[in-house]
Amino acid sequence: MFKTNLSRWVALINRSSRQGRHQDALQLFHQMRSQGFAPDLYILPSLLRACARLPAPDTGRSLHAVVLRSASPHDAFVCSALIDMYCKCGRVPCARQVFDETLHKDLVVWNSMVSGYAQRGAAEAALLLSVKMKSLGAKPDLVTWNALISGFAREGDDGMAMDLLSSMQSEDAEPDVFSWTSIITGLVFNFKYSKAFEIFGHMVKIAGVRPSSVTISSLLPACANVVDLRRGKQIHGYALVAGTGEDLYVGSALIDMYTKCGLVFEAKKVFDDMYDRNTVSWNSMIFGYANHGYCKEAIDLFNRMKIEGVRLDHQTFTAALSACSHGGMVKLGRNLFRSMQEEHRVEPRLEHYACVVDMLGRAGELMEACNLIAEMPMEADAFVWGALLGASRNHGNLELAELAASHLFKLEPESAGSCVLLSNVLAGAGRQGDALKLKKLVKRKKMITLTGCSWMQVA
Repeated sequence: MFKTNLSRWVALINRSSRQGRHQDALQLFHQMRSQGFAPDLYILPSLLRACARLPAPDTGRSLHAVVLRSASPHDAFVCSALIDMYCKCGRVPCARQVFDETLHKDLVVWNSMVSGYAQRGAAEAALLLSVKMKSLGAKPDLVTWNALISGFAREGDDGMAMDLLSSMQSEDAEPDVFSWTSIITGLVFNFKYSKAFEIFGHMVKIAGVRPSSVTISSLLPACANVVDLRRGKQIHGYALVAGTGEDLYVGSALIDMYTKCGLVFEAKKVFDDMYDRNTVSWNSMIFGYANHGYCKEAIDLFNRMKIEGVRLDHQTFTAALSACSHGGMVKLGRNLFRSMQEEHRVEPRLEHYACVVDMLGRAGELMEACNLIAEMPMEADAFVWGALLGASRNHGNLELAELAASHLFKLEPESAGSCVLLSNVLAGAGRQGDALKLKKLVKRKKMITLTGCSWMQVA
């Protein structure tokens, strides 16, 4: 990096931070330090924002030390950025310490701490702090109210969230689209889909608030998860009328909704019509193809994604490996699993191993699947062992079925699934007595048997 002056460093770092290139911002900061420049109050908030978004708590703590050595260690703007950084990095006690040590707390500082508590699952603490805030003469604004509503909605207390919505109106703070969207998002997050649709209707028809792209993209997963195609299409139509249909996140949510409702080619139409696509958009379409048996199309899209230079993440490879598994493309799956690590530097996660074990198991390569599990750098979970057990049953390998079932018994002692599968393998091997013992064990221990079902709302 060329030798430059402080103002130039400030401009470069602030621009990187504004553009969301947070890692670049921190790299520029380290280069700046190596040339003997110290960050000032104009650059610290941008650097702290970068630490919060990554997150990078160690660098954030170093910046905190710089603040303490500066001429203005209690600057309200910098202190609010420190509070936000510590909260987003999961260091809430450190954030509270900064808050308590801030001499002159303006509304931004109060809101940073209230929002921090709410975001980290401590809505009650956020509410108590807002009460203290009012008692000291600081009047809550829209940011304060929205943080509280979001916090309680996320924790599943939609009653309290709605009470806060009413309270803010009585204190001359009109709920905005973020207020309503926070409640809807919380309801969807806590699987209260019917209530989410009800609140959305109230928001539009009674409150007269125009939904944003965030509202639409938050509500569409509810349609996807219960396969409510009728409502999904209604919301798609509303998005088009409201002018949010071309939004990147709405488009990705629509692809996910249509594929989960079985309309793969409707999802493809949405995908093809998108002016801009991100990794999530591509992943949703690849998953949609793979889950509905269009494995060749999934791999073709994966290859197109690489050609177009789109960033591949761990979800991309999960989708592609899933397509290889369902499509019986073992050689391609092996190559993908290897290139994921060697070329793309994506560390395998449990879901990747589960896909590869399932792929090998379906192809009858049971020993290779078993060896892969043995080489895993982490403990295999129920999905990995379940894939091996299912493959062992299909191929009649009693020894590996017993091995997989023994691990599943430890991981899911209340579930009857592994016992039922193993009893089927035992019965197929002529060991009817042992199979009967397992079935009696399930009844005696009152293990949970989950009955499979599927549904789709068509009218």
